[in-house]
Amino acid sequence: MDYIQQAYKGKRELWMFLLTAFLISGIFILNFIIYLFTSKEDMDAAYEMMKSIPGNLSLIVNLLPFVFLLGLLFILVKYLHQRSILSLTTTRKKVDFKRILFSFTIIVAITIVSFTIAYYSDPSQIEFQFNPIKFAILFVISIILFPFQIGLEEYLFRGYLMQHIGVFVKNKWFPLIFTSVLFGIAHSANPEVAEMGFITMVFYIGTGLLLGIMTLMDDGLELALGFHFGNNLLAALLITSDWSALQTDALFRYTAEEANTSVMEIIVPVLVFYPIILILFSKVYKWSDWKEKLFGKVVEPPKENYKIIEE
Repeated sequence: MDYIQQAYKGKRELWMFLLTAFLISGIFILNFIIYLFTSKEDMDAAYEMMKSIPGNLSLIVNLLPFVFLLGLLFILVKYLHQRSILSLTTTRKKVDFKRILFSFTIIVAITIVSFTIAYYSDPSQIEFQFNPIKFAILFVISIILFPFQIGLEEYLFRGYLMQHIGVFVKNKWFPLIFTSVLFGIAHSANPEVAEMGFITMVFYIGTGLLLGIMTLMDDGLELALGFHFGNNLLAALLITSDWSALQTDALFRYTAEEANTSVMEIIVPVLVFYPIILILFSKVYKWSDWKEKLFGKVVEPPKENYKIIEE
């Protein structure tokens, strides 16, 4: 059984899917609605209010809801859909933590190297602001709470939604595209989008596609979980700015009052670095049959190949 077919291991009534999807994605839906119907002046005022809250406290407030929502998703999958969390995570007999660590290491290495090159090329707008106590607290908060935040996004978009939508539409390409666009929309209210424009959505949707392709090709969430965690962890620990979604006591601060990121700086990672990352993973994990994995049909496996509730 491939990754999307794991949904056949549980109950799949439409009302169960709609209820679970609405309850878990409600925070993203509400955030998007507020963004659509709020004026730019009011949004700017809200961002300014967020900046007035101490960085570490603000991070805790932003991340705590994900603890509750991830727990709720697991409960609904386990007791409403009557399937295991393992089936939501991977097709393997157990979660492959080596895959999570490898993916985490790759994105951390790429991010640090890229930042180092940028910093030594032009450090004029980057300020070193290391505060040992504040940074230590930030590190502890990040290590504890970010797994819940990235866990919810991965288990919701690349896991629950991609599996169940795939079962409903009987193909793999539509849930891949659909969940990637949803992932982008879920981040559309981030301050970076308001600051740099909707070209930023290319990055968010492109990242959703990258993580979705990883998941389908590797038949599991492990690589996506590691990549997403590494990306968000360094976003909090490495550098912050007045217009970033995460206002933290990071090592560095971008001092420019406005973002001066070019269109190419947003598009190049998606069109150049992301394909390279996929090629690297494909070589390491010996991926094959890309057409079937990404565009194939989803068919219900024979009954003897799965159980409603896994032991």
